[in-house]
Formats: sequence, C-alpha cells, structure tokens
Amino acid sequence: MNILRTIICVIGTRPEAIKMVPVIRALEASTWARCVVVATAQHREMLDQMLQRFNVVVDYDLNLMQANQGLNQLLACMLPELDNIIKKEKPYALIAQGDTTTVFGSALAAFNAQIPFGHVEAGLRTYNLKHPFPEEGYRQMISKIAHWNFAPTELAANTLIKEGVLKEKVFVTGNTCIDTLLMAVNQLPPVNKTQEKIIVLTVHRREIFGQPLENVFKTILKILEDFKNVKVIYPVHPNPHVKNLAHSLLVHPRIILKDPLNYFDFVDLLRQADLILTDSGGIQEEAPALGKPVFVIRETTERPEPISAGRAKLVGTNEDYIYHQVSSLLLNEDLYREMAKPYFPYGNGDAAKKIISILQAELEV
Repeated sequence: MNILRTIICVIGTRPEAIKMVPVIRALEASTWARCVVVATAQHREMLDQMLQRFNVVVDYDLNLMQANQGLNQLLACMLPELDNIIKKEKPYALIAQGDTTTVFGSALAAFNAQIPFGHVEAGLRTYNLKHPFPEEGYRQMISKIAHWNFAPTELAANTLIKEGVLKEKVFVTGNTCIDTLLMAVNQLPPVNKTQEKIIVLTVHRREIFGQPLENVFKTILKILEDFKNVKVIYPVHPNPHVKNLAHSLLVHPRIILKDPLNYFDFVDLLRQADLILTDSGGIQEEAPALGKPVFVIRETTERPEPISAGRAKLVGTNEDYIYHQVSSLLLNEDLYREMAKPYFPYGNGDAAKKIISILQAELEV
C-alpha cells in the first residue's frame, strides 16, 4: 500500500488562489499526494469568492485579516499558526505562489522547520525594493531559501541562476495563471462585442496610493472627454485608499464602477475589453494570452516579456504620458492590431502538471 505524502498548499489572496487552484487540483488528482490547504485570509472577501467558485476545501483557515493591519503584525500572527500546522501535519513540502506576506511567511516557516518549500512563480524581479513594495523584497528573500523555484519563463530561471540559486533548484514550468485562464475561457460563452471601445481599469498597489492614483483617475476623465465612443469599466479594489478616491473622482456617465468581480466574470470582462490599464501582475500575464493590449500603470515591472514583444507598455502614473499612449492606440488601427495579437510567453496551460511531476520525481513516489 502506497503511503500518501502530505503537501501543504498555502494561499492568502485572490491572485494566489487563482494560480494555486491548478496545483491543488493536480495534487488532489494524484495517487501519491495528500493535499492540505491552508488559507491565511490575508484578503478575506476576495479570497473566499475565489475558493467558493472553484470548490476548494480549506483544511485550516487562519482568518488573519484585520483592519489597518501592518505587514509585521500579519507576519507575527502567521508564523506561529503555520508552525503549529507543520508540527501537526508533518508535511513533505510546503508550496505557495507569488510574493505577498503570506508567501514569504510560508517560505520562512518551512525553512525554520527544515521542510522543503516550493515557490510557484519564482524569479520575477524589478530590482527596485520600493516598486513593488513589499513584493520585490519578499521574492528576492524567498529565492534564497526555496528548495524548488518554479520559474514561469527562461528569463526568470536565468535571473535566479545569475543570483546564485543552484541550477538544480530552478525549473521552468510556465505560469499556472494560464492554466486557470484557459480553463475559464473554455467555459464561457462567445464574446458579444459592441461598437463602443471598452477600457478595463484595475489599480490597487500600495505604491500608487495618493497623488499617483489621483493622476491616473484624472487621465481617465480626460480620455473620456476626448473620446466619446469610449467606456471605462472599473472593478474597484476594496482597499479604502483606492475605493474612496475612485468614488469621489470617477463620476462620469461612461464610467462604470463595480464591486470586485468573481473570477469568471472578470475573465469575461477582459475578453470584452479593447484595452486594459492595470497595475496588476496577473493581468500582465492574462491580457497578452487573450490578445488584449495592456498598459502597465507602474514605474517598473517584473514581467518584461510582453513589453519586449510589443504586447504591453509600461506607462507609469504621469498623466500626459498615459494619455498619449492610450490616445495613440485608440487612433492608430495598425498599432492596435500589432499589440492585440495573442501571445503566450507564460506557457500553454500545463504549468501545474509540470510542477507536480517535478515534486513526484524528487519525492520518488
């Protein structure tokens, strides 16, 4: 009789759930693994929405989210809880995805317990510790203590090796977000396009709070003033720094402010978009696969592949520059067609299968 190897998967935010669902499903479908799901609930409502939609059963819900919670406070609450779970479950490995406090806490808890840690989406870098903050610092530290670095691209893998990560600890797998995206697209009806141009906006990062975010919103209003056939749809992030400013500034008949959408509705919205303005990392991966031009509202990005291929542009938060880039695309059909070609630098939907195969081979099961 085979002994099942316990693998703990830790998730804390909605993007992590989106990218960990394929890994969880692959572990559950295996003949050798017992998958234990831990939710830190770093983001409560948006995480729950995703878990319910994909029927993910959570074995341990730490429910750590608190109002105005600092990063150190979150980490201090998380580590003892993870330590207790590790002692109880005696796992062969911990796995987490991305670069949030949840992921860094998981890597640190595993390292301190001398349990191998698998980092999904490893090797992304801006080399600017303030952009994005705190993610850039977390992912650099995680790479030093991870046992498996599952890199989405050859570029990310080479970055890790240049930093001194042992080659045998680096694996190119693609990105699991494409696994989830293609699964969702296959379940959605055909797109019913209208004559109006749809811009989808998403912004949420800490470094954009305050004047940079106000600049972005003012640019949106100027675009709508000059382009009468454009409509903006904005699923507003619940963080009060974002939500309060959005509802006070973005008052216009062609701006639709929505509550956060469930994953399938959001993918459907991306499919309807003519272009996307975002500071999201995940959307920089999803939009090119859907053939949607994306403007990245950040000063740096750890996902240079779509930019190098001409499918995305880094526009920052300068009002004039964002306006120039968006208006140029809206007015130039040739430029639009070039940016709107589907592009798959992050794999073809088999990243989770590759990750599980690597784990199985190393655990010799």
